[in-house]
Formats: sequence, structure tokens, C-alpha cells
Amino acid sequence: MIKNMDIEKQKKRQSLRVIISEIIMVLAVIVTVTVLAFIVSGYWINSDFEVERQGMLQISSIPSGANVEIDGDSPWLQRTNTSKVLASGEHKIVLTKDGYDSWSKTINIKEGLLYRLHYPRLFLTERTSEHMLPITGDTMATVSPDHATMVFVNNTTKWSFLNLNSDKLEPKPLDISKAFSSVSLAESSSTGLFTGEIIKTDWDNDGDHVLFKVRQDDKIEWVLIDLHDVAKSVNITKEFSADFSDIKILDNSANNLLAVRNHNLHKIDVSGKQISSVLVENIINFDHFDNEIVFAAKHATITVDQPTDTEYYIGYFKLGDDEITELESLDAPAEVVLSRFYDKKYITVLDGNQLSVHQKDDYSETTKFELTFAPDQMVVGHKGEFILMSTDSSLATLDMEADLVREWTIENNNFGWLDNDMLYTVSDGELIVYDFDGYNRRSIAKNTSAHFPVAITDNKWLYYVSDDELIREWIVEH
Repeated sequence: MIKNMDIEKQKKRQSLRVIISEIIMVLAVIVTVTVLAFIVSGYWINSDFEVERQGMLQISSIPSGANVEIDGDSPWLQRTNTSKVLASGEHKIVLTKDGYDSWSKTINIKEGLLYRLHYPRLFLTERTSEHMLPITGDTMATVSPDHATMVFVNNTTKWSFLNLNSDKLEPKPLDISKAFSSVSLAESSSTGLFTGEIIKTDWDNDGDHVLFKVRQDDKIEWVLIDLHDVAKSVNITKEFSADFSDIKILDNSANNLLAVRNHNLHKIDVSGKQISSVLVENIINFDHFDNEIVFAAKHATITVDQPTDTEYYIGYFKLGDDEITELESLDAPAEVVLSRFYDKKYITVLDGNQLSVHQKDDYSETTKFELTFAPDQMVVGHKGEFILMSTDSSLATLDMEADLVREWTIENNNFGWLDNDMLYTVSDGELIVYDFDGYNRRSIAKNTSAHFPVAITDNKWLYYVSDDELIREWIVEH
């Protein structure tokens, strides 16, 4: 009997231990999940044992493996590419690497948010120059958006292009004698002469086609050059017997274009040799992302009952849909761009010196800025992370990551893109580079021609023209 009672007591004690263990495990899970939720939300306990909310910095560089200094502190083995939890507020980031110049920027970490720095570039300080090709005095050039291809144009019909990512540069010929109307094939000239003035170029994203806008006397013609089969090039103006004021390449293959004729927007099917009916009337400017189009236009009719502040408007439509959505009425023409930043699309409107950013889906305003000058053009970064606005030598950069605008000036109004995130200008032969927001101004070369594009390719070579020669320099160790 006593033995049975002991067994019952043991069972009760064992059951109690199991219950207590399960309760402890449940509480541990709850505490762990709660702590992790707070950490993910940016909360942390500082050195004074106070709870504060933090953010995270994710930083990479070219080349990788640079030393990272944060607010004057450089912890052991802290390198790019890495992530770091930081207290909210301003922090000065400095990147250094043996044999390279340095990079620095003061950033603002926001509570519970991730700040990405993916564009810092450090240049090798001691570089060897390779003389690649002779460049004649009447030659000009244009570079593809991926900086992999350079097209050389001159006043003859024998142009050429280069694959800049190749170890050995071998120019490939482009016979443009049958592509342009602005060509003279006089018997006295063995090659023919190109007599037009190139005033604009536009590339497809694949770097296989270049759209040239050419002026000949008082006439404008648009010609789409196929670099790999010049016989497939199309003189758009001649093919459609129309005067176009603006044309943009719509897709990667350059088979579809958006064109403005008589202030009306059309779609052009290049291979099918068809032009659509009017998509938008009285258009002022437009931009697209894939098959979605935003535009600024003037209302077709103005009546006595319609106030003057509705004379212009911002609109949106999707190719293939019949409906046009009017997003906003304006009292003056505006510039508009459509971009994607991470998983969201945005419509940015520049109305004089007023800059506003809107969610594409519902056109809700996310932010608004007033500039000290009125830009006349806007360019979207390749990943939508910034929008650059400019007029002459005055620039303003909207940094979508930091949600701020910085105004800055450049040495002259002749500037271009060194890569996807850096700009350059040439002043008195000095090649000067900047981050997209004007920070980290550096002089990286001397005796540089201001009449040729400068490019970084494959994140390892710097190309520029000096003393009528195409120069290539390694900008990273190899």
C-alpha cells in the first residue's frame, strides 16, 4: 500500500516537472520571439543599458574588401561588403584600401530602416596607361548605357564601333552610306561624306541599336542603326514620311518606339513598319517604364467654364489599354518621369522648381521639395535610386534611398556618366568625377579630351581620349 502511494507521488511530481518545463519552454519562446521582433524593428540595448531604436547600414564597394570607418572608429576586420546595426541619426562613413584613394559620406540612419550604400568606388592611385587606338581630329563618339560599346562617328560614311570589355580592342566597321539622307556620295569622295549634324543619341538597353537624331540644314531625321547588321538599320523619318519631334526606344530590342508627331504620341512597330493611331493628343513630354507611360499634356479644348489651372495635366496609361487616367491638373507645362525603386513604382513631377514624388498606383504624394532653380531636364538612375535634374552647370539630385534633395554645381555644363552611379566633367584637361549626388569630387586624370565620352567598363577599366589616342587604364589591381 505504501509502495503504491510512493509511485503515485512520483507520478505527480513527474507530471508537475513536465508542466513546469513546458511552461518555461513556452515563456522562453515568447521571450525569444519578442526580443527578435524588437531587434528586427530596430530596438537595441546600448552600452548604458538603455533601450533605443536603431537602423541598419548595408555597405558594399568597388573594389570589395575596403576598410570601413564609422564615426572615426574602425573595428577590427570590419570590411565591405557587410551590414552593421547603427543608432539612428547621422554617421560619417569613410572607406579606405591600401593603394587606393578614399571615399566618405555622412548618412542619416532612420529608426527601424535599412540604409543601402552600394555605389562607393575607390580608384587605384598608381595606374598604368595603355594606348589603344589612334583617334582622328574629326571623330566623335557615343557610349552605350552599360558602357560596354563605343561607336565612333566622323564626317565619312565609314564609322566603327568597339567592344570595350574585350582585352584586345578591334574596331568593327559600320557603313552608314545607305542609312542617312545626310550623306553625299560624290564621285570625288572614295568613301562618301556624312554631312549631317548629330544632335542626340539614344541606345537600347542591350547596346545593340543606336537611335540618331540628325540635323541637315533645317530638316531633322531619325535613324535607328543596327550595330550588328547595319543593313537592317531603319531611317524612321524616311520610312514613315513624317517629321517627328521626339522618339524614344520602347523595348530592349528597339523593335518598338514611342514617337511624337504634330504634338501627338504614337507607337511605332519598326519591323512591321506600322505606326499606331494617336495615343495621346497635345503631348508636351513623356516617359515610360516597360509598357507603362506617364506624360504631361495640354487639354484638347479649353472652355469658358474650365478654369485656367486645368489647361495642362499629368496622365498615365498602359499600352494595350484604351483608357487614359488623368492624374493631376496643372497651370503650366511640367516634366514627368516614371521610375521603379525596389518593388515600387513612382511618378516624379517637376513643375518649374517644384519637385513632387508620387506612388504610381494611387498617385499619392510621398514627398515634395522646392528647388532654388528650375531644371530643364531629369534623368533617372539605372535602378531608380536617384533622379538627377540639371540646367547648365546647376544640378539637383533626389536620393530616393535617403529621401532628400541636394543641390550642387559642376565646373561646366558639359558632363556625362562615368558609370551607372558617377558623373564626370573635363575642365582644362582635368578629368573630374563625382558621385551621383555631387559628393566625393576627385580628379583622376590629366590632359583629357573634353570632346569624347569617358567610361568605366567591367568595373576594371577607365577609357578616355588624350592627345588623339584612346587610353585605357586599370582602376583596380589585376
